[in-house]
Amino acid sequence: MTTPDIAARRALGACAALLVGALTLTACGGNASAKDDGKKTSTAKIVISAKDSSTGASINATGVKVSDGKLTDVKMTVAGSGQAVPGAISADGGSWKPKEQLERGTKYEIAATAKDANGRTAAANSIFTTVTSSNSFIGTYTPDDGTTVGVGMPVSFTFDKAISDKKAVQSHITVSSSSGQQVVGHWFGGQRLDFRPEEYWKAGSKVTMKIDLDGVEGANGVYGVQKKTVTFTIGRSQVSTVDVGTQTMTVVRDGKTLKSVPISAGSPQHTTYNGQMVISEKFVQTRMNGSTVGYGGEYDIPDVPHAMRLTSSGTFIHGNYWYSKGNPPFGRQGTSHGCVGLADVQGARGATSAKWFYDNSLIGDVVIVKNSPDKTVAPDNGLNGWNMDWSQWVAGSAV
Repeated sequence: MTTPDIAARRALGACAALLVGALTLTACGGNASAKDDGKKTSTAKIVISAKDSSTGASINATGVKVSDGKLTDVKMTVAGSGQAVPGAISADGGSWKPKEQLERGTKYEIAATAKDANGRTAAANSIFTTVTSSNSFIGTYTPDDGTTVGVGMPVSFTFDKAISDKKAVQSHITVSSSSGQQVVGHWFGGQRLDFRPEEYWKAGSKVTMKIDLDGVEGANGVYGVQKKTVTFTIGRSQVSTVDVGTQTMTVVRDGKTLKSVPISAGSPQHTTYNGQMVISEKFVQTRMNGSTVGYGGEYDIPDVPHAMRLTSSGTFIHGNYWYSKGNPPFGRQGTSHGCVGLADVQGARGATSAKWFYDNSLIGDVVIVKNSPDKTVAPDNGLNGWNMDWSQWVAGSAV
């Protein structure tokens, strides 16, 4: 016979058993749910090249990649301002990169999402800062991409900071020519590196310069940021020879004489350098002030016509309209402060000798001066490394 107390205890026991069972079922249900959640985790793996909180990120190579999935959205902004950085996901959905080079010393944010083959989403974020100006170096170079230049044009780099590991830097710049000519670099000090072949470039050849300096340590704690390929074309061969003894210039193109032009070189007090000089700049008109090249107030001409630079120290070949019309010096005597002058008119108009030469010259053409009482121009005064013999040139290479 069951008493009320016994019945109550049995009922409580049954309830307890049910509760335990319920708890057990709940626990089992939770484990099953966890397994289902695990199965729902995306297999897509997103990698942002610039790690979160990092500094010194590349301004060229920063981007996003995904494996086992495809990128669906990437947003990059300038931290703080929220300014959007344009970019594009690749056609296969595997990567994203900015459309333009990033700024140095700037904080950015990237937020990326991707989906795997089953449509499951993955996400990744990073806030980082690019390499600063103080911890990086840039090389300003000439000639520019896509240009056509004369046979004397070297490749010339000027770095904004002194390079102590010259070998590391030079080995990450390669210059090659379709002509097959050997091209060698030469250092002028710690901030200038020029490349040239032993002889002038072959007319019509294509020159390719590959700059792979991004991340290269050029000095202690100072890294390169440039990565690009530059190509330029060598035009026809034109070499003009100025004979100071006869005050004439003979212009030879592709081995044939085009014209002999009367000139007026430097005066006996201000002689013109001898040597091979390369035209590095051209100006239809420019100001020439003697005080900028150590001549005090001897001259200041605001509109020198048809001026082409031959040295960084101020030697030009240019038009002269201020000569004595009753006693023209061209072909007779040197009257300049070291430049090579040709007959011209004010305003750079008219069919003059200076205009003809200007119109028929390219950046990179060679002007050779001989029979001057002056010394030979220094190889680093302008783009004039041709005045150094090949063995010395090669000796100045770091690789």
